[in-house]
Amino acid sequence: MEGSWKGIPAMLVILAGLAASGSSYQIIEGPKNATVLEGTEARFNCTISRGWRLIMWALNDTVVLSITPTEPIITNDRFTSASYEEGSNSISEMIIHDVRLQDTGRIKCSLQNSDRDASAFLSVQVMGELLIPRGNLIVPEDKPCNVTCHALGWIPLPDISWEIGIPVSHPSYNSGPEPDDVQSAVSVLTLTPQGNGTLTCLANMKGLNAHKSVTVNLTVVQPSWGSIDRAGTSLPTWAIALLAVSLSLLLILIIVLIIIFCCCCVSRQEKKESSYQNEIRKSASMKTNKETSETNVKSGSENNVYSLDEPRTAKLASLTSESLESSVWEQHRNGQPYQGPDHRWPGPAGRPQVSFIMASPKTVRNVTLV
Repeated sequence: MEGSWKGIPAMLVILAGLAASGSSYQIIEGPKNATVLEGTEARFNCTISRGWRLIMWALNDTVVLSITPTEPIITNDRFTSASYEEGSNSISEMIIHDVRLQDTGRIKCSLQNSDRDASAFLSVQVMGELLIPRGNLIVPEDKPCNVTCHALGWIPLPDISWEIGIPVSHPSYNSGPEPDDVQSAVSVLTLTPQGNGTLTCLANMKGLNAHKSVTVNLTVVQPSWGSIDRAGTSLPTWAIALLAVSLSLLLILIIVLIIIFCCCCVSRQEKKESSYQNEIRKSASMKTNKETSETNVKSGSENNVYSLDEPRTAKLASLTSESLESSVWEQHRNGQPYQGPDHRWPGPAGRPQVSFIMASPKTVRNVTLV
């Protein structure tokens, strides 16, 4: 029994030697996982025992680089190699230049005519923009205000923190992803400033020693009615609603005033047109009366002694003239010559007397007012 136990170590030594001789061209240590920033370099090492003939590097199962003992076979300038010796082993290094987001995936190192390979995972992170809207701030002293910091286009989202370089009270901040953008984050800092200074927003990459920051100056002023917090504070809801209602009422009042003004203008225009028409009618009437008076004057001789202040005498003369004229035309239709009276009617002193002298129907009638 003791002899059989003594033979076991010797057998193990023999098997180990056989395994070592049959394990030539083996991968001793494969590449390790890496996280890099977009636009930088990624390096992967593969340690292989001596005697290898061909090393192949693949990205997401696509061979991108092949290496022989004499030289590398480069098919893409972004993938290059370097070789080192470490004792009796060889180290093959693949370098990926200008790493892109689409390079994220599985990296594999393999040997020709070997079933063994070694792989790692490449993670690519993207550093986006970091900004504080509106830049430098002017805020009232001892009044709470908010300062907002946006991280846009980051993969993955960064951890956002603040560095406060001013005397403040009750500072606090909340950070989280943007509601409508999975690649952006926002952080809101709430503080009550008590002096001038700087505020710095920092975004740190997860898994990398990389960060980005943005700094703004904050200036405090004495509180006043016209002071405005440029950090984003706004009027309360009730004030906005009251302002909206006031503006609506003002607009309605302006519209009503415009309508009233237009109506007044139209009414005034109509009055002007009516007055103008009345003036035209009055002028036409006066012209007609004037023409009638001139016709009567031209038909007789004017007596300067006659006074227009006696309306009864004028009316009597008019009636007498109309009666005589009617008689003349009646006799003319009957073919008889008219023999007007040659006498004068006696009348009171100062009254006008009318005489008609008609030689024949064809003789022009003259009227004389005395």
